[in-house]
Amino acid sequence: MTHPTDVVAAPAWADPTADIDARVEALMAEMTPAEKIAQLGSYWADKRDSTQIIAPMQDVLSKGRPPFDEAVADGIGHLTRVFGTTPVTAREGMGKVRDSQRHLLESTRLGIPAVVHEECLTGFTTLGATVYPASMAWAATFDPELVREMADAIGSDMAAVGVQHGLSPVLDVVTDYRWGRVEETLGEDPYVVGTLATAYVEGLQGAGVIATLKHFAGHATSRGGRNHAPVSMGERELRDLVLPPFEMAVRVGGARSVMNSYTELDRVPAGADRWLLTELLRDEWGFDGTVVSDYWAVAFLKSKHGVAETMADAGRLALHAGIDVELPDIAAYRLLDEADPDPARTRADIDIAVRRVLTQKIQLGLLDEGWAPAEPADVDLDSARNRDIARRLAEESIVLLDNDRGALPLDSGTRRIAVVGPCVEDPGALMGAYSYPIHVMPRHPEMGLGIDATSIPDALRAAAPGAEVVVERGTPLVDPADDAELARAVAAAAASDVVIAVVGDRAGMFGKGTSGEGSDAPSLDLPGDQGRLVEALLQTGTPVVLLVLSGRPYALGAYTGRAAAIVQSFMPGVEGAGAIAGVLTGTVNPSGHLPVQIPRTNGALPHTYLAPPLGQDGDRISNLSIAPAFPFGHGLSYTTFSLGDVTLDRDAMPSDGTVVASVAVTNTGDRAGATVVQLYSADPVAQVTRPVQQLVGYARVSLEPGATASVSFALHADRFSFTGLERRRIVEPGVVHLTAGLSLTDVTAPADLTITGPTRVVDDPVLVTGIQIETGDAA
Repeated sequence: MTHPTDVVAAPAWADPTADIDARVEALMAEMTPAEKIAQLGSYWADKRDSTQIIAPMQDVLSKGRPPFDEAVADGIGHLTRVFGTTPVTAREGMGKVRDSQRHLLESTRLGIPAVVHEECLTGFTTLGATVYPASMAWAATFDPELVREMADAIGSDMAAVGVQHGLSPVLDVVTDYRWGRVEETLGEDPYVVGTLATAYVEGLQGAGVIATLKHFAGHATSRGGRNHAPVSMGERELRDLVLPPFEMAVRVGGARSVMNSYTELDRVPAGADRWLLTELLRDEWGFDGTVVSDYWAVAFLKSKHGVAETMADAGRLALHAGIDVELPDIAAYRLLDEADPDPARTRADIDIAVRRVLTQKIQLGLLDEGWAPAEPADVDLDSARNRDIARRLAEESIVLLDNDRGALPLDSGTRRIAVVGPCVEDPGALMGAYSYPIHVMPRHPEMGLGIDATSIPDALRAAAPGAEVVVERGTPLVDPADDAELARAVAAAAASDVVIAVVGDRAGMFGKGTSGEGSDAPSLDLPGDQGRLVEALLQTGTPVVLLVLSGRPYALGAYTGRAAAIVQSFMPGVEGAGAIAGVLTGTVNPSGHLPVQIPRTNGALPHTYLAPPLGQDGDRISNLSIAPAFPFGHGLSYTTFSLGDVTLDRDAMPSDGTVVASVAVTNTGDRAGATVVQLYSADPVAQVTRPVQQLVGYARVSLEPGATASVSFALHADRFSFTGLERRRIVEPGVVHLTAGLSLTDVTAPADLTITGPTRVVDDPVLVTGIQIETGDAA
């Protein structure tokens, strides 16, 4: 009989003062084999039919899911998208989490809570949460501090409602703009991707939410830019182009989770690749967090890749490769002991993965004595703080590509503005495919977008109250244009002082849009009859400002020199319309720069600015020119900037030394503005072919009129390393050329640096360039 004064000792694994490893081992000793396996899976309380899927093959692979009580009888590792599946308020979602966690605490033998995970690429993917710009827009800001601030806000909101794990950021490096998920990436330069993704990781995890690096690895380099297609790439290109952002986010950012890619490298699916997920990620880079599967990637080893005969085989392959947690449901891992040819190895693999999962739960505080889920509350997920960050990101992300005729900013005397384009009155066109309004709300049309958002015409009316704003669609997004509708748009343009031609994309999943997961592009010409619309508008004689609102770069060479101005905006989010209107009217000075190139024609792809000499010599060896319409790093302003020559603090350094490269940048115009100073290196002679130019540092600099700043880049020799003939990262002696620029092609004369000494193998690299900015007074 228990007396009121008796104290029931908490189990050793629940003592928050005890050593983490000791707590893990104490709990492992208590667990049955079934309880261990349960920690390696998730549960998705998803009841939608086949017309409402939001993940590939969801309708097939989610069949036969048992009810919650039965599925979690032995516990569960994760809870899948409690907030992000069907529309729930913050209070309702918290109630669902509380009830599920209470069940796990009170109705399972060991009472182990679950990790709650959600998507969070453009903000917390749930009803009513702020929709930030898409990742490509973050990249156009070249502003890691602002990305970190955004991620901190996202993480704070998620933590406030009981979410511990976020499935972001995306670190895929773009090599083919036709790929549907370009909008989710941070562009085509691995250093930009790495630094911005690392800032995101630091912001999210600083707020108490685990960040997940995805998609590891090679997802964006698929053949033909097609979703889930195989990757054709050697190990050197993989290591020098695709892997550096992941390595930086692990080694520098301390990322605590990684998600495998759906694709395959050299015929080995990433989900079954032990070299990738264990030998490289853990043994070489020192990653000690959890690897989670992309949704149903474990099952795909059987159903799509054909490397497993049964689901049990698929589970054992993935587990041994290094996938710790199967998402979004536990389908294959629950069968791990079925017809197992090597049960001893499987038991060892299970124990390794369970230790990682339990360690992470202890680090999150979930296993501390007395832990309880938060009680439901009304949490503001679209706060003034969030909107302010979203607005600033959107404003900094907009890229002014061309303004030779001085058409922008719009003259204050403009009386009539025609806004024409297939999605001009749809604020949803401002949002990426993984935003809640696009990802989930189309299944609930009666609820609209689920968030207050302004359209571009309405934002222009507010920004230019003295002008009449007339709106015409002109053409559908992808369907053929109706001649009468096109004629109305042309008439409206002809009767106006200026035309804002809004063309590009609307995000949607699996072909329900022109950008987004599974919405790959057949070409880089503007979708549907949008090109025909632009041509018709240009023929009116009215100045046409071409506003490309898209998730990928489109070929714009046909319009350069003909449009009065060209503006690129990469899905700028819920505050995007106001940011665009601010740029058009001049209350916002554009400062975005391109994280990708804008192709001149459709026929020169796939292409990346980081190609070696044979990939950059197209004009002389092929009839297909590869010269872009606008190069990587390009971005204009309503003021002007000039750069001085690059100076080095030394002309030579050893292969383990550091050099400081400095350049002065001056605002030579008459208004305050910001630009991005870029430092490029060229390695003209090496043991393997190298990029003609490669970004090794960048700095976003804001200057008053007439002011000058000195930007110093501290470059360790490791920043010039590459994968050599023996597939090891090396620093090789020789001459390196350093140039500074405001774009890839607008650069200074080179400063030559000689690297001396023997070739050095780099095992623990310095991955980040140090930046120092000293601003002087305006003249």
